[in-house]
Parts: sequence; C-alpha cells; structure tokens
Amino acid sequence: MDHAIRALDHGGPEVLSWEPVEVPAPGPGEVIVRNEAIGVNFIDIYFRTGRYAATPPFVPGFEGAGRIEAVGEGVSGLRVGDRVGYVDPMGAYAERLVRPASRLVPLPETIDPVIAAAVMLKGMTAEYLVRRTYPVAAGDTILVHAAAGGTGQILCQWAAALGATVIGTVGSEAKRAIAEGVGCAHVIVLDGGDFSGRVRELTGGRGVAVAYDGVGADTHTGSLRSLRPRGLLVAFGAASGAIPPLDLQTLAPLGSLYVTRPSLGTYTSDTAELRASAAALFAVIAEGKVRIDPPSTRPLREAAAAHGDLEGRRTTGSTVLLPG
Repeated sequence: MDHAIRALDHGGPEVLSWEPVEVPAPGPGEVIVRNEAIGVNFIDIYFRTGRYAATPPFVPGFEGAGRIEAVGEGVSGLRVGDRVGYVDPMGAYAERLVRPASRLVPLPETIDPVIAAAVMLKGMTAEYLVRRTYPVAAGDTILVHAAAGGTGQILCQWAAALGATVIGTVGSEAKRAIAEGVGCAHVIVLDGGDFSGRVRELTGGRGVAVAYDGVGADTHTGSLRSLRPRGLLVAFGAASGAIPPLDLQTLAPLGSLYVTRPSLGTYTSDTAELRASAAALFAVIAEGKVRIDPPSTRPLREAAAAHGDLEGRRTTGSTVLLPG
C-alpha cells in the first residue's frame, strides 16, 4: 500500500499525518511518478495553516523528482523510466502520485533527484525574479531579503553572476557568512529596526533598483524606503506574516515607485514557459554560476518535524523529504 502525508485540518505541524492512500491509474494526459525526493517550501506551510485555501484533508507539497512508472493515453515525449521533476500541482508529499504530463520537466542526467527537489521551486522562482520580473543587469544594485534562505541563496548567486551588486539581509549574525558566500557584496543583519537607512548609506543615498522581498510584514515598509526613484518592490512571499494593505498614494512621495506581487504559477503557466525556466536553472547550475549545497534531508514520514524546523527558522538552504 502506498503512503502519503495528509493535512487532516488547518493548524500546526501536528495536523500532518502519515497515512495509506490509493493511487489511481493515470488518465488521459497523465503519468504516475514514483517520488525519489520531495521539496519542502514555505508555501506548504501556508496551505497547512489555512493562509492559502485548501479543504482538509489534503496532501500538501508542490515540488518533487522521481521516475515515471506508468503513462496514460495521449501522452507523448515521456516514457516509463524517464527522470522527471515538477513544481505543481499540489500533492507532492507522497510515495507515488498522478501528475499531468504537461507539468513535468525532464531532468538532465547531471541533476540528482535530491538536488532537483531541493532547487526547482526555489530556483525557478529565482529565474523569473531576476530574468523576467525585473531583468537584472550589470551595474544594478539590488536588495535581497532572507539571503541565506533557500530561494535567497540562488537569487543572490544568479544576480551576482549577471553583474549586480547585491545587498542581502539575514536574520542573525550566524547567517552573515552564508550570505557573503553566495554573492552578497554587503550584508545587513536585521534586528527589528529600520534597515532602509543602511541601504541608503550603502548606495550613496540613492537606493536600490529593485527589492526582492519574500519576508513580508516585517520588511515591507523598509523595502519601499530602500528603493531608488521609480524602483520596484517585488513582494513574492510573506514568511513573517501577511503584507499590510498598501495605500497607493504613498508611492508617489517615495519616488513614483512600482510594486508587484508575482507568483511562479503565472510565470510558468504553459508547458513551454515551465520547461524553459527549468532549462535556464539547470544551465546556470551546470555552468557553476549557481552552487547548490546538499540539502538537509528527513524521511517523508517526518514531514511535521521538517515543517517545524522551517517555520521556526532553524534551517539554512533547502530541506528535502525522502520516501521509503
């Protein structure tokens, strides 16, 4: 019997339960994937707690990698035994699962499934942020919050490889070295105060071209104050809590600023975009421009403990769950 982690209700990590499940045969356009590794991300916590809508019981998780075990009618270009990764739809915390073939990404032989599960969602997020939401260019000075986190480490390295000067923030002095090691020219340790003054000092009073903010409530106002005239705030997450309502009238006196709330789903909405994003990510890894450290791992059945560590900010880099 196959097993999966199900969220039996909204709440803390304790609502996650290891339970037997039945995996149906693949329908038209579908395949069955046997997971070899499953990524753990903050979006999983958002759904578990009810911040994002999902009706319990449900199987959380969006990111994984494994091999195709069965192929449904009408699937072309994919065969039994192929190595694949995915970043949606939800339901990844399982030993085996049905996936739409159109949402699968072929894995190069050079990419280990554990690395793929650790990097795809975070890395494809970094891809669209630095190449499409705001195309980072040589000479730009940018601000990246949570620079020592999973997405932050990839984003900082990619932006630095493009020639940007990266100012990174971290939550503790212990994470400074991590941020420095992934391309941050300057590191600010957040202490609850207003960091924008330090950003202004580092930029000669001008501010940054773009602020990438996945932290949310704790950093939102400071991020706006850190921007140069006509700068862009990219609010792509809310790890510290929901972003407060924004009065658009405040953007003019701050410098005619821009604000966007992007999502990976929008930037990978069709198969071509999805696979192009993954290919760009795998390329910068292969070229050595982005280094991926081995992730922390736990057995799949210990998903609740993994959520507790991530939520409690006791992790650096990525966490991967291993079935079996």
